Amino acid sequence: MRAGDLSTARICFAAICYNYGMQWNYVVIPFIALAVGTVGSLFAARDVPLWYTTIKKPRWTPSGGFFGVAWTIIYAFGAIAALIVWNATVHDALFWVTIAVFIVNAVLNAVWTYIFFRRHLMKAALWDSIALEITIIILIALTIGNAPYAALALAPYCAWVAFATALNYAVWKMNLV
Repeated sequence: MRAGDLSTARICFAAICYNYGMQWNYVVIPFIALAVGTVGSLFAARDVPLWYTTIKKPRWTPSGGFFGVAWTIIYAFGAIAALIVWNATVHDALFWVTIAVFIVNAVLNAVWTYIFFRRHLMKAALWDSIALEITIIILIALTIGNAPYAALALAPYCAWVAFATALNYAVWKMNLV
């Protein structure tokens, strides 16, 4: 794509949003959530049947299909939380800190799948998962005062990552060599 094409695409996108009364963030933020989920699933797709099914896991490990459903819901709620923050809060310093934490959270989320499934580094993935949980807690703390519905939308994500972190720990401990 040439630079002129990109400018034309931006102008067309802006015109579509303007003509239909739609704000750009209602497209971009869900797209980012979809992209993070897609990147994660691409890292996992090859290694789930080749590696993950062969390692030891606790009896309380959910079925593979459950993970897909859970993460789809989590990404939807995460996009809703980000949209609430973007649209319902003042764009001050706290707003930009919150956006930065959302970005760090997205990166940690995608990186975990790569570390765990592609590289098989369970202990490193555990540390990533702990950092991911910390970013979710920070996001809830940052949004609870000025965007409580965003904080509420993040609560299932926080609970799920706490569970996933415990599962990551159990799998790591069961597969120490």
